[in-house]
Amino acid sequence: MQQFDKISIEEISKKNMLMIIEALKYTGEKTNINEFIELRNNIIKELSALAEASEEEFIKYLED
Repeated sequence: MQQFDKISIEEISKKNMLMIIEALKYTGEKTNINEFIELRNNIIKELSALAEASEEEFIKYLED
């Protein structure tokens, strides 16, 4: 098996990305495992920077 350290997400739909983000938030809140919330926040931060938008604008974009 080929090994890699990073995975590209360029082919994930807006709907699926929103589902991933919401699932991380839900899981973090229900399990009190902060790493899920941190991962969610890091994903949003990185993607909103790539989109040159605020984090709130990026979430609204995914929701539309």
